[in-house]
Amino acid sequence: MSTSSDSIEAARTDYGLPGNDLDPQNPTVEQRKTIPLIIRVYGALCALDGIISLPLMGAYFGVMVYRLALGQEGVLIGTNLTLTVTMTVIGSILAFVASVALILFGWTLIKSYRRDAGRWAYALIVMTVGQILIGIMLQGIGVHLIRPAVQLTILTALSATIDPTLREERDLQRRLRDLEDREAAEKGMLGRDLTGEGYIKLNFFNLFWVFMVCCVLGLIIEIIFHMVWVDPGVYQNRAGLLFGPFSPIYGFGAVLLTVALNRFYKKNFLIIFLVSAVIGGVFEAAVSWWMQTSFGAIAWSYSYELLPGIPDPMAIFFQGRTSTPFMIMWGILGLFWIKLCLPHLLKVINLIPWKMRYSLTTVVTVLMLVNGVMTLQSLDCWFCRESGLAPSSPVEEFYAEYFDNEYMAHRFQTMTIHPDSSSRVDSPVPQDAQ
Repeated sequence: MSTSSDSIEAARTDYGLPGNDLDPQNPTVEQRKTIPLIIRVYGALCALDGIISLPLMGAYFGVMVYRLALGQEGVLIGTNLTLTVTMTVIGSILAFVASVALILFGWTLIKSYRRDAGRWAYALIVMTVGQILIGIMLQGIGVHLIRPAVQLTILTALSATIDPTLREERDLQRRLRDLEDREAAEKGMLGRDLTGEGYIKLNFFNLFWVFMVCCVLGLIIEIIFHMVWVDPGVYQNRAGLLFGPFSPIYGFGAVLLTVALNRFYKKNFLIIFLVSAVIGGVFEAAVSWWMQTSFGAIAWSYSYELLPGIPDPMAIFFQGRTSTPFMIMWGILGLFWIKLCLPHLLKVINLIPWKMRYSLTTVVTVLMLVNGVMTLQSLDCWFCRESGLAPSSPVEEFYAEYFDNEYMAHRFQTMTIHPDSSSRVDSPVPQDAQ
């Protein structure tokens, strides 16, 4: 009896932590409250949307596959029927799964199951991003992306607010993080992983500025490499965004290497080299494939020969999207990055005044998002013009006037557009099918 009463008393102990002492099995009073009516109405609309979308989505993708199989010349822009059919089938499967998830998510909102709703929101965020990517690959940038973009925004907001327990946990973690940052700044350890498990703290602030700095550094390195090695003395613009001196493949590559190598910074040089080579090579190939299937854009293509007369297995396997020499370069970059560059980069990042850290990051993030969206839109309009499709909207007319083919060819000097190599279809996609 004594043991039982002690356990009951321990269970009643208040540890001074928010709500339920961060115990997910013990709902708080706030968590047991009914979800506001407007959110439950949204949940009902989500469930209804999912129910209606199932048959419509099945009919749409069925008709699309039928048209591709029997009359591809009237639908297909590219020449690779297999690729387009494959992406259409993958899109239909993802749309089906997302519709079912949307029904379940709506039901959890209606029933005020806050934690379950939060989990389904996270799952739907991943599915919605996948739908957007496949939507771009099949239809490019257009009004069909408005619905998933709005849904993604709402899901992101709900995932951060629907569960009071999770919100309290995040608020507590934010306060602790601010306190740790101030203590770390006093010790000269700002930005470092104080647990010792990794080198750098993997928060948005650090990773965003890693991305920004490496976008510029990568562009400089590539320009110098081209002028010294590829075409001596000849300058070529290697920028990857519509505005500014940025090459985002190096920025994203640096973020991936930082996340992957953060716990390996004390490991053997060979391990770091191999991990960097594989991640860098696969990432480079994946970006090249997505750009080509989405916009028919080819910005780089490597020879199938490692040395004269010797086949390069990596170039063959990845169809020229990466190669053994460039995977070796990614491995070397990873070594230099984690061992030498990252410590110095942290010092540069920490030059940003304390009071400006988050406001400046927010402003630059918004500017880069606008830059990225406009870059994708300009590529899409360039693709349409190269495909012989006349501008059919004010947006397309805007890009045709200010960012025409001549401008795009001059801005992206390494890139050419080949519509026949894309997976695109010249057919409007109903919003319910996305």
